[in-house]
Amino acid sequence: MILQSLNAYYERLAADSESGIALRGFSRQPVPFALEISDDGAVLQVLDLRDDSKKRNPAQLILPEPLKTSGAGFSANFMWDNTGYVLGIDTKGKPERSAKSFAAFRERLEEVGKDLKDTDTGFAAVCNFMVHWQPETAGRWPEWKDMAGRNLVFRLAGERCYVHDRPAVRRAWLTYYESVTSSIHGQCLVTGKTGSINPTHPKIQGVKDAQSTGASLVSFNADAFTSYGKDQSYNAPICEEAAFNYTTALNDLLRRGSRQRVQIGDATTVFWTKRKTLSESLFPFAFSQNEDQGDLSALRRFLEAVRDGKMPEEFQNEADDRTYVLGLSPNAGRISVRFWHVDTVAGMWKKIGSHFADLQIERQYENDPVFPPQWLLLKAAALREDLANLSPLLSGAFMRAILSGAAYPAALLAAVLERIRAEQNITYARAALLKACLVRNFRRRRQKQEVSVSLDEHTTNVPYRLGRLFAVLEKLQQEAVPGANSTIKDRYFGSASATPRAVFPVLLRLAQHHAAKIRYGYVYDKRISDILESIDIANGAFPAYLSLEDQGLFALGYYHQRNKLWTSQKTEPGITIDRGDNAAEEE
Repeated sequence: MILQSLNAYYERLAADSESGIALRGFSRQPVPFALEISDDGAVLQVLDLRDDSKKRNPAQLILPEPLKTSGAGFSANFMWDNTGYVLGIDTKGKPERSAKSFAAFRERLEEVGKDLKDTDTGFAAVCNFMVHWQPETAGRWPEWKDMAGRNLVFRLAGERCYVHDRPAVRRAWLTYYESVTSSIHGQCLVTGKTGSINPTHPKIQGVKDAQSTGASLVSFNADAFTSYGKDQSYNAPICEEAAFNYTTALNDLLRRGSRQRVQIGDATTVFWTKRKTLSESLFPFAFSQNEDQGDLSALRRFLEAVRDGKMPEEFQNEADDRTYVLGLSPNAGRISVRFWHVDTVAGMWKKIGSHFADLQIERQYENDPVFPPQWLLLKAAALREDLANLSPLLSGAFMRAILSGAAYPAALLAAVLERIRAEQNITYARAALLKACLVRNFRRRRQKQEVSVSLDEHTTNVPYRLGRLFAVLEKLQQEAVPGANSTIKDRYFGSASATPRAVFPVLLRLAQHHAAKIRYGYVYDKRISDILESIDIANGAFPAYLSLEDQGLFALGYYHQRNKLWTSQKTEPGITIDRGDNAAEEE
C-alpha cells in the first residue's frame, strides 16, 4: 500500500509540468559547486552554487541517476560526482584510491558518451578536462576547503545550462540507462505488470540521522532473508519503473525545503494527497508551525476553525480526497516505517482539530503557542527536554493516536508526571498534555468527569482541589517568607500529589504559622477554607494515595490555581490581592 501510493504520487507529479520532478533515469542531488571550463577543458573558475543562508545549503539539481556500486569496486556517476571521482583528490588521505576513482569517472564518460565527443562541444570540453587535469591543482584553489569531498558538475563558458542538461548528453545517458536494465523479469508487486525486476532499489535521502549517502526502504542483504532461492530484492519483485517512481517521489517529499515534511521525534514525516490540494502543505504546519510557513496569523485562524469543528469553505471541495501520512525512522543502512496512515482530508482535519481541542488550556505566558507544536509537546515528556532521551516508540504511538483519534498512550501520561515530579515544574506544554490525556481517557470510558480549560472553582473533584490547595499554600509561604531559596513545592510536591494524607496535615499546620506573619493572612485562610469545603478532613478524607490519572488532575488543579494567583494587581500599597478574588472586596 505504501509503495503503490508513492508510485501514484510520482505519476501525479510527472503529469504536472510545473512540479519539477525528475523523470526516469534522473534524480535530484545536492551540488554545492560547479566548474566552468573552456572548450579545451581548462578550468576558468569555480562557481559557488550554495544559497545565502547561514547553513549555505547546496543547490538541488536534477542529474543522471547514481549507479549502484558493485562490491568493493568503483562505480562513478555520469557527468557529476564528488571531488574524489571528478578531480581525483579529496581529504581522505588515500591518493591511490582517489586515482582509481578518477579513472572510473573517465571510463564512465567514455562508456556512456562514446558517440558524443565529436558531436557535442560541451561533452568534448569535459573529455578534454579529463585528459589535461592535474589533481594537485585543486589544493591551490581558495574554495578547496569547502568543496573537498562534495559533488561537482560542469558548465561550458558562455552558456547558462550545465553540460549534463544539454539535449544530446541527456539522450546519450537515457540510451545507456535503458541498456543496463536487469535481465530478470517478473510480475511487479506494485503495478501488477510484467517487467524487468530491480535487484536493488535507489537510496532514500533526507531521513534524519540515516546514512548521509542514503538508506533503503526495501532491501535484503543477508542469507537469512533468502527465500526459495531468491536473493536481494527479488524476494519482493518490484519492476525498475516502479522502484524509480516510489523512490523519486519519496526523495522529493523528503528534500530540503519541502513544505510537506516535518520532524516528529525520531520520525521524519511526510504528507501528500491523491490529487493536488491546499491541505497537503498545511498538514505539516499543524504539527510544526515553523516560522517559514508564511502568514502565521492566517494559518492559525484556520487551525482555530478546525479546532472548533468547522471546515473552511475553500477546503470543502477537497474534503473527500485521500490523504497519506508516512513516518520514517533511521535504522543503520535501512529505513523503518514508524507509522503509516490513510484517511480523507476531512477526516484528517477532524482528528487534528480534536487533538488541539483536547490540548486547549489556559496559557502560562502570553508567548506560549495557542496550538503547541509536536516537538514542544514531546520535549515536555523528555528528560532535560532533550528529544534524544525520549523513546522513539512513545513519539510514534503519540502520532498514531493523533492521526487515528485513539487514546493517547498511557506511557505519555506517566512520562509527563515523572518529569513534573522530578523537576517540580508544570509548564504550559506539560499541562496541555495532561489535560489531553485525561480528556480522552474520560471520553473513551464515557465518564462524566470533565477537565476545564481554566480554573474551575466549582468542581468537587478531590485531586483537583488538592492541587489548588497546594498552589495556595505555596503562594502563602512566598508571601510570608519573601526571598526564600526554596518553597514547599521543591520538597513536597511529589509526595503531596502521590500520598496526600501523609503530607497535607503537615502543610496545613505550617500554613497557620505563615498566615500569622502577614497582614492579610485571613484572605488565605478563607481561600483554604473554600477549597477544603467539599473535603471532609475531620474524618481523614485526604486520600491515602492517588492514581496516575488523579495525579494528573492534581497537577492541573495546581497549574490553574497558580496561574490565577500569579496574575495579580496592586490594590493598595503593600497588599497584593488576586484579580477577581472575592476576598478583594472584603479587604
